[in-house]
Amino acid sequence: QVRLVESGGGSVQAGGSLRLSCAASGLAYSDIYRYCMAWFRQVPGKERERVASMDSDGGRYNLDSVKGRFTISRDNARNTLYLQMDSLKPEDTAMYYCAARYCFGGTLRPRTESDFTYWGLGTQVTVSS
Repeated sequence: QVRLVESGGGSVQAGGSLRLSCAASGLAYSDIYRYCMAWFRQVPGKERERVASMDSDGGRYNLDSVKGRFTISRDNARNTLYLQMDSLKPEDTAMYYCAARYCFGGTLRPRTESDFTYWGLGTQVTVSS
């Protein structure tokens, strides 16, 4: 069973940076590359939105509002996904979730919340003005 654990959230002032980590367990060594991975975020009363994602072939996606500020990456040896967040804005305040779905060798590219199989419990990011 795949388990995802997020860390790295916290409170920062606008313009600051945070790096979120998502450690994946229950995988074989370095097998994270076989999974399509994503970061979602959610604020109370709103739907969860995909912030950034990385497919098993390395293809990446960034939400328009975070382009040039957020960078998704992974360390296969550590089975860990990262989200480097720079130039943070108050509107980035949310609970951030890591998500995964096995997609190696297939044509499926998960995009929406319901497409992903595994989820972490989330880490809170709060940006003050």
